[in-house]
Amino acid sequence: MTTKYAALLRGINVGGKKVPMADLRTVLEGLGHGDVRTYLQSGQAVFVPDHGDEDSLAAEISQAIERHFGFGVDVLVRDHAYLKAVAEACPFPAADLAPKQLHVTYFSAPVTPERFAEIDQDAYLPEEFRLGDRALYLYVPEGLGRSKLAEHLAKPRITKGLIATSRNWNTVVKLVELTGD
Repeated sequence: MTTKYAALLRGINVGGKKVPMADLRTVLEGLGHGDVRTYLQSGQAVFVPDHGDEDSLAAEISQAIERHFGFGVDVLVRDHAYLKAVAEACPFPAADLAPKQLHVTYFSAPVTPERFAEIDQDAYLPEEFRLGDRALYLYVPEGLGRSKLAEHLAKPRITKGLIATSRNWNTVVKLVELTGD
């Protein structure tokens, strides 16, 4: 069985970092990866690698994007099994929530509760977060754009030394589907 991976690009197609998905597919195919597909314009691609592990694939893709587009982009690569496990471990009732209310932030390394100790979660209720395996689940009833908790979680002192990129629940579920074909 062939393992499919998802590349999650951080912070593209906002501001000045424009990465057309057709060009991203070309970059990935140029690296020798097969069955390349992109999803939406917000920076995710699914592919079958011909070499490497998650970290080396992420570094290779990031370098190729910089060569092709002239700017750096942080990239995380995760396989189907991991993406599926994250979706299945969601501590919130995903089926009962609107997709804009639930998000997953994927991290480049495991995170510990100590990293988030300064955050008084009660001060942000009804917004909440829970930690998972290299992931943070975020419930924001009014959506991410209005979330004070999300704003606080994105502060450099919280994410220092990590690559972190968030996806709404629809995208989380779709990436599981796309990598599971």
